[in-house]
Order: sequence, then structure tokens, then C-alpha cells
Amino acid sequence: MIRIYLVLLLVLIAFYALRAFKNAPPETLARLLKTLMLSLIGLIFIYMGATGRLNGLFALIGLLTAFAIRTLPSLIRYVPYLHRLWQEFNAAKQQSSGSASNRVNTKSAMTREEAYEILGLKPGASAQEITATHRKLMQKNHPDHGGSDYLAAKINLAKKILLKK
Repeated sequence: MIRIYLVLLLVLIAFYALRAFKNAPPETLARLLKTLMLSLIGLIFIYMGATGRLNGLFALIGLLTAFAIRTLPSLIRYVPYLHRLWQEFNAAKQQSSGSASNRVNTKSAMTREEAYEILGLKPGASAQEITATHRKLMQKNHPDHGGSDYLAAKINLAKKILLKK
């Protein structure tokens, strides 16, 4: 009979918790989830200690520590590669966050002469030449094909200035 009451209590708690989660801001949810996970881990440790199963957990931790110490020298070889990947990730992240501000700043700073230089055309080129050159350059420098956001923005801006769109 007590089990039924416990199950009903858990169902009610889960119902009201889900209702509260639905309308809570993300910061509150993250904090609450962290507290819940740490509490759950603590309860598991208390349960394992009370039932005498903590010895197996410590043996597993010892085994994993010995494994980590043995494999550490071979893992250290990959640290320079991981560091380089981390630097490239941060550079790409900064470039993508700064690309919107670059577009705003370049729009007012680019002249018609610079636009012709970017597209590699002579002043007075026709609209068809501008469009064809723009298409060729974008095929080579598009961010989806390995090009940079900055160059693609400059090429698009040059076309826009020259065609006055």
C-alpha cells in the first residue's frame, strides 16, 4: 500500500516539475538540472554505501585510473593537433561573429574604384560583365565551398555598389 502512495507522490512531483520547467527561463533550468544531477549522484553514493556495494565502485575507479595512466603517453602525442584544432575553431568563431560588423563597416567604406578592383574589372564595365565576374568569383570564394565569409561579403558588396542595387 505504501508503494502505491510513493508512486502517486512521484507522479504528482513529476507533473508539477514539468509544468514549472515549461515556463522557466533557460538559466534557471540549467541551475536546477545541475542541482538535480548532483543530488542524484549523492543519493546513489549513499545507497551504494548503505548496501555495501561501494567497494565495487572504488575498484572500478582504480581500474580506470590505471588504464588512463597507461594510455596517457600515447594520448599526449595528439595534444599539438588538438591545440591547433582549438585555435582554428576559435579563429572561425571570431570571424563568424565579426562578419556581421564587417559587412556594416565595409558598406560605407567601399568606393566604386575599390569595387572594380575587387571584381578585377576596368572602370566602365557593363552590367553583364559585372554579373558574370561576380558569379565566377562567388563560385570560387563561397563559404559553403571553403571560401571565407569576409571575401564573399566584399564580392557581394562590390557587385551591389557597381550595379547600384
